[in-house]
Amino acid sequence: MATPFYFYTGLSLVEMTGLRARNLVDLLEGIETLPGSSIYYHTHRFLLQHHYLSAEPMNDFAFWITDVLQEDLLGERIGSLDIMQFASIRELRDTFIEVIESFIGENKELRTAPQGEEFHFMKCRTFVLPTHHAADSLAEFAGCLDRISRHSLYFHIFESRLRLEKEQNDFSYWLETSLGEKELADRIARLDPYTQTLEELRKKICSLVRDRMQAGPLAETVKKGRNTG
Repeated sequence: MATPFYFYTGLSLVEMTGLRARNLVDLLEGIETLPGSSIYYHTHRFLLQHHYLSAEPMNDFAFWITDVLQEDLLGERIGSLDIMQFASIRELRDTFIEVIESFIGENKELRTAPQGEEFHFMKCRTFVLPTHHAADSLAEFAGCLDRISRHSLYFHIFESRLRLEKEQNDFSYWLETSLGEKELADRIARLDPYTQTLEELRKKICSLVRDRMQAGPLAETVKKGRNTG
């Protein structure tokens, strides 16, 4: 029998670190030394808070570099990084460091943020909570996807893969390892969650699951029954 998929959700407590940056050197130091929860917060905050409004919002670092320091070239470099290509916060942090260090090395004069517009480093602590949703088949899984909250969807797609350093999102892992649905798991894994809203992502996953259900043995049985009738 398939191992049931239990849906969880996450609640985040945002905390101030007390560290702030007035220029790129300060920003680089913070990125180098602060915990991964801070890097995660500043690159994923808008995905949950505003993802239902617009897709692919700019991460906090890129926004501050562009809007406050007015370093458009660096802001574009930081903002255009494809976060989906990183398997861990550590890899993402190292890339930020490399890009900013390279820019600092190319520029002798660094701009300073006006007073009151410094970058304030934050971090978040996530509390994982169970929901009453569970599935042990594709049909039940599709039904749950329609009903779970955006927080639950966010947790299983974003938190599990990058912050918890799993190779796959939770949905793809369960579909492949528990139901043997490798092709479906791969299709879901190939969806780029950073270029669409959470509701768009939900619809696409549901569509892929239901397409698989219609093409499966159950659909063939129904078709044969109609032909013999």
